[in-house]
Amino acid sequence: MTEAKRFTSGCVASPHHLASAAGLEVLASDGNALDAAIAMNLTLGVVTPYFCGFGGDLFAMIWRGGVHAYNGSGRAPAGATVDFVRRQSGSEEMPLFGPHSVTVPGAVEAWFRLLDRFGTRSFGDLARTALRCARDGFVLSDRAATYIQRSRAVFRGEHDWLGAYSNAETGREFRQPGVARTIENLSDAGPDAYYRGEIAEAIVGMLSARGSAMTLGDLAEHEGEWVEPLRCDYHGYEVLEMPPNTQGVAALEALQISEVTGASKEKGAAREHLLVEAMKLALSDRDRFVSDPAAMTIPAGRLLERAWIAERGASIDASKAGKPPIGRPARGGTAYMCAADSSGMCVSLIQSNYVGFGSGVHVPGWGINLHNRGGYFSLDPSHVNAIEPRKRTLHTLIPAMVLRDGKPWLVFGTMGGDGQAQTHLQLLTRIIDDGAGPQEAIDAPRWIVSPSDWAVATEPGFGKETLDRLVGYGHRVRVVEPLDTIMGHAQAILAGPGGFEAASDPRSEGAALGF
Repeated sequence: MTEAKRFTSGCVASPHHLASAAGLEVLASDGNALDAAIAMNLTLGVVTPYFCGFGGDLFAMIWRGGVHAYNGSGRAPAGATVDFVRRQSGSEEMPLFGPHSVTVPGAVEAWFRLLDRFGTRSFGDLARTALRCARDGFVLSDRAATYIQRSRAVFRGEHDWLGAYSNAETGREFRQPGVARTIENLSDAGPDAYYRGEIAEAIVGMLSARGSAMTLGDLAEHEGEWVEPLRCDYHGYEVLEMPPNTQGVAALEALQISEVTGASKEKGAAREHLLVEAMKLALSDRDRFVSDPAAMTIPAGRLLERAWIAERGASIDASKAGKPPIGRPARGGTAYMCAADSSGMCVSLIQSNYVGFGSGVHVPGWGINLHNRGGYFSLDPSHVNAIEPRKRTLHTLIPAMVLRDGKPWLVFGTMGGDGQAQTHLQLLTRIIDDGAGPQEAIDAPRWIVSPSDWAVATEPGFGKETLDRLVGYGHRVRVVEPLDTIMGHAQAILAGPGGFEAASDPRSEGAALGF
């Protein structure tokens, strides 16, 4: 069990120790929690390019006298239709990789919007560690080199990507001059360099040459938005999640379904069964109803209404695995980070390429891996998440926060695609219902259920008796290795009267640091 870490003045947590160190340096030099979170994110874009970076999307939730949430996800190109993608790709299914999987990257705009409203430091100042790691290099760990090696097989036809990572090997200093150039350009010229300048021209040039509908106008028109979080009460705590186009509603729905079934009063297999069943129903509803809010047939709040939750809860058999309508699985290549400072500001931020390095489309000269978030669109015109011009796809990214007595008590989140909402459910039941600290809750064994067939992948720490009983309920259980990365990389900060308790997932290379 990882030792709990407590701090009196401020703290950060991220899935890579170099990023956490960058965030701590900012806090220690009188930067605030938002400054620290951006510094961590920029560093992660360099040292974990297989999770996030300068070609992805971003979502954030900030507490500063109240909660402020930002949707930094991009839209499909104005020319992207079901027929266009089918014709250009030659496929009846939405391509997961390649140019048609690329939507407008929203992270860069989001970094500057967040800093304009809440930051105290310039982008260039906060990017110093990221720039140094990109320009001068950093030593790749075994884990990082393994991620890159696996991606070489996925992107064997992507010559620009292969060239950028040809020298990435364990124990060697890895330099990314293109990323350094991007950071320097953004530091000098701001987001216009990315959405209207040289970088925009390079991005569109790469994509259009390969048949994408992306234009300079699509990039120039991009703008994220401030949104109102979804909320629910859970045993006296107020849980906040991002609204659609994210899956935050699935986390809240599962939490409320578990409450009406009395899951928290159970132990062992009986509890895990009820939690799995609640999650299956929430994921099934997610895939049926959730997308860009403008395309949804019912508002997200409907899925949280008492009657809806009661009906879903009543459908669960406490002794038998159910079979709700299946959906589509969502993979993840994501980094979650959080920060808190002595003023009371708390930041919950998540940023992603979607699957690993993203689409495989690498922008040479700039070191940008364009994400493949559009790969989660559908080419079925009747599906709620069918691709349409200027539409935002359903997102798995959900930074979260819990309030107690109207003030921030817990900021938390995880990477992991479909597993994000599932990890939220498991962490909250352990922390709120069982009284576990955030590190204890993160270290504990987890499970992930797949929406494509409802098979349950689980870590062995639950014990043979619990796992055997789950099989007896009718669950198809697959036991994975302890602390398997498939379970995501969670980070959390719990605020109390004496300061903060911060936690980082041992499934990652992260660190929780503070002072």
